[in-house]
Amino acid sequence: MAAAAAALRHLAPVGARLARLPPRDRAAGRLLQQRRGFRLSAPAAIQVTVRDALNQALDEELERDERVFLLGEEVAQYDGAYKISRGLWKKYGDKRVIDTPISEMGFTGIAVGAAMAGLRPVCEFMTFNFSMQAIDQVINSAAKTCYMSAGSIAVPIVFRGPNGASAGVAAQHSQCFAAWYGHCPGLKVVSPWSSEDAKGLLKASIRDDNPVVMLENELLYGVPFEMSEQAQSKDFVIPIGKAKVERQGTHITLVSHSRPVGHCLEAAAVLAKEGVECEVINLRTIRPMDIEAVEASVVKTNHLVTVEGGWPQFGVGAEICARIMEGSAFNYLDAPAVRVTGADVPMPYAKILEDNCIPQVKDIIFAVKKTLNI
Repeated sequence: MAAAAAALRHLAPVGARLARLPPRDRAAGRLLQQRRGFRLSAPAAIQVTVRDALNQALDEELERDERVFLLGEEVAQYDGAYKISRGLWKKYGDKRVIDTPISEMGFTGIAVGAAMAGLRPVCEFMTFNFSMQAIDQVINSAAKTCYMSAGSIAVPIVFRGPNGASAGVAAQHSQCFAAWYGHCPGLKVVSPWSSEDAKGLLKASIRDDNPVVMLENELLYGVPFEMSEQAQSKDFVIPIGKAKVERQGTHITLVSHSRPVGHCLEAAAVLAKEGVECEVINLRTIRPMDIEAVEASVVKTNHLVTVEGGWPQFGVGAEICARIMEGSAFNYLDAPAVRVTGADVPMPYAKILEDNCIPQVKDIIFAVKKTLNI
């Protein structure tokens, strides 16, 4: 008994000391403990909101590379309209975190010019609806310059901000621009769902030598997600162009991006109680799209439903369906692919009408049952 107590007293401080070590030293410490025959439980993932994950990514990249700077409306002294940049102005000062006038065309042009000159700006739009004021800078200047200069001028810039429907902000503040920007050669377009997505994709976007449009979702900013120990590292990035299977399944494939990924997982949980196993794919990147991941899933499940918050015509779901039809995975489909989208109208203001314009969990369940003919 005394020997066991002594052993426990010996092990406790080892675990405590290990937890305080930097990640690399922690891993080495675990390996050493395993060699000595000790078994410690895996560290628990921590809960981090999407807002805090984006803040971490910006902080780490500003610290890592002095060429990185953030500009936009209210990003500095006010800590950002959504508090994404909280504390960064006080830490890095006026030259790295810059408040701009309310002129998207102006400050986006400044950011694009800075990128052409060798800096790495992060240009925040208070909402991507306002990026329409600067679309000439985004498309004609940022997206096309590398091609038009025969590769001699890179434009390493990130355009980021909330995209798609929020709550009660009506037609001019609720549009999804995934299909708009995904249409344009020269741009990369990412659309995160979880906190790990947000942190890893933002860091990858800042380090990329091409212009990247990062479409966030306002309603996700305050949502906590589990963040693994790997994602807490300053070296953590998610490769642009790689989708993630969020849930394994065998009966039908659900493909989505941004907030609707959560709806797909909720629908999958409900359907699982009825014996229907859905495979849920989080696209993460709109352009370049990881169509190989979708094809591999369709070959396994033989059914496909796409889910998005944007309008149906010429949308992300339409592109996925076309690519599946044009490829070899089409031969594995046992039923036509089905799209679940936002309603084909400008977003109404009234809540009951707004709810009917945005895909809900019940709409996904209905589409799955329709596709499977159950």
